[in-house]
Amino acid sequence: MAKGRPRPGNDASSRGPAAVAATPGDERDRIIEAMLACIARQGWRRLSLADIAAEAGMPILRLYRMYPSKPAILCGFFRRIDEAVLAAPLDSEADERPRDRVFDLLMRRFDALTPYRGVIEALGRDVPADPFAALAAGARLLRSIRWMLEAAGISGEGLGGVVAVKLTAGAYLMTLRTWLRDDSPDLAPTMAALDRRLRNIERWYGGGRRRDREATAQA
Repeated sequence: MAKGRPRPGNDASSRGPAAVAATPGDERDRIIEAMLACIARQGWRRLSLADIAAEAGMPILRLYRMYPSKPAILCGFFRRIDEAVLAAPLDSEADERPRDRVFDLLMRRFDALTPYRGVIEALGRDVPADPFAALAAGARLLRSIRWMLEAAGISGEGLGGVVAVKLTAGAYLMTLRTWLRDDSPDLAPTMAALDRRLRNIERWYGGGRRRDREATAQA
């Protein structure tokens, strides 16, 4: 079980317009924040690139140079979530079960998404009706889950790895429905749902021992 995680309380639906970035290097984040604010306000289907540029306070040409499409900006947001999840190494024991490490990483993901719960709910309603966005988001999710498994010491290579990635993505998406309704302070219902679903697929994780610890032991 994940332990003592802080629970961000702010929701993206309460955010105002994206602040003007101080440096050009922040422009991608500016665009992502503008997209999130627009989605929280008007959803995905009616959102245009012009809306995002206006929210970000920049000419549409500058947005064009940063991102080629709405789905590309959305994938930029999910990449940012990935980086938040992967930023710190897992605090786990060498003999900990692979399933427990996957559990901790996916709960980190839910924690990172907590400020954007309203956005995720809107995307869940609208994106399935946009085939291009749905394909892009689905491919991005599989890539994200593969990195989560690699961080947990589970290979995503080969047929077994592909199956593990897809089954874990399915478990994550099913748990996402619970998370969207979970208003408990410790996300206990979400943790219980995720733990139950990971138990059903853990045989696909193999031994999954932490390779970084094994390398240290052999040094």
